[in-house]
Amino acid sequence: MRALTWHGKHDVRVDTVDDPSIINPRDAIIEVTSTAICGSDLHLYDGVIPGMTSGDILGHEFMGRVVDTGPKSTLKKGDRVVVPFTISCGSCFFCQKQLYSACDNSNPVANQDITENLYGHSVSGLFGYSHLTGGYPGGQAEYVRVPFSDVGPIVIPDGMDDDTVLFLSDILPTGWMAAANCDIEEGDTVAVWGCGPVGLFAIQSALVMGAHQVIAIDHYPNRLALARKLGAKVIDYTQTHVLEALMEMSGGIGPDAVIDAVGMESHGFAPDNILDNIKQQVGFGADAGHALREALMAVRKGGRVSIPGVYGGFLDKFPLGALMEKGLQVRTGQTHVQKYIKELLKRIQDGELDTTFMISHRLPLEEAPRGYDNFANNQNDWTKVVLKPGTAGV
Repeated sequence: MRALTWHGKHDVRVDTVDDPSIINPRDAIIEVTSTAICGSDLHLYDGVIPGMTSGDILGHEFMGRVVDTGPKSTLKKGDRVVVPFTISCGSCFFCQKQLYSACDNSNPVANQDITENLYGHSVSGLFGYSHLTGGYPGGQAEYVRVPFSDVGPIVIPDGMDDDTVLFLSDILPTGWMAAANCDIEEGDTVAVWGCGPVGLFAIQSALVMGAHQVIAIDHYPNRLALARKLGAKVIDYTQTHVLEALMEMSGGIGPDAVIDAVGMESHGFAPDNILDNIKQQVGFGADAGHALREALMAVRKGGRVSIPGVYGGFLDKFPLGALMEKGLQVRTGQTHVQKYIKELLKRIQDGELDTTFMISHRLPLEEAPRGYDNFANNQNDWTKVVLKPGTAGV
């Protein structure tokens, strides 16, 4: 089959690789009909996530049609399914508490000593995202093996096209959980750093949950325009002093809740961020956290902090004193997709959520390297890229 493979920083290629096969009785094989490039894929593309091996198949946002199943799979051949990016067994202590991204059984034991040293505990398996998370081949391919297929995938009703449901695999539940982690109350002001796909879905979700006003912070004109269309007020951080503007827009007390939808490769002109980026480029220090530091300084006393943005290692100059003295609540983590996916599918069916507005480009899988290059370097115009395996053109 054809698949997008990682070969180093800024080096991704579409190669011919072995077809996947059933390994475990709970497995299924999916023929991928749509897959997307995620903002967190850019961390792999930029070489800042450890545990990658040349030839690894990328991609964790995908859906398709079931073509083979193990004897204990609950799926049937021909089912159209969306597959959560988190791989979860469904029966361990954490899965039973619906903390699916903390599954104890989906990450091979050989990698757990590394993640336990880095994070204190093992993490769940993820598709197409480093050997720290299991080394599972991803979905930017013609076919993919789906472990625990009786737990994760959701069967899509007839009549719903791929574009409408594809983002149930990751960014829609991620944006939704980011907003849910804010415990939004009537009258709340919510500020969101980053108007990439997750940030935009967090904005939409916060408004659906009843936020009085949502303030979007970015500098790409097109992404700010998309946020404004959703109903957000916007701040271009290159033109406006963010903290001063947020204080003015929140009656002088600061936002009730803040969402860092940027993560470890935050950009900006502040001196702390310039130093972070230099250290990241030379491999000394993994995370650039200006957006998170700014969010922590901006949120009101007693406020809530939600962090869907991906962080991979250690962060310098973390304002722990502000977090403690302001009495802030912080919630973060990889998304428990299986917890939210059924509810979000119904909200899509009922017309409460728009899931296609951010798609800017659809490309055949063979053009995935071009998609990565533009998604990384032309973020104003390339807001979301959907790849179509098996097509000569789109």
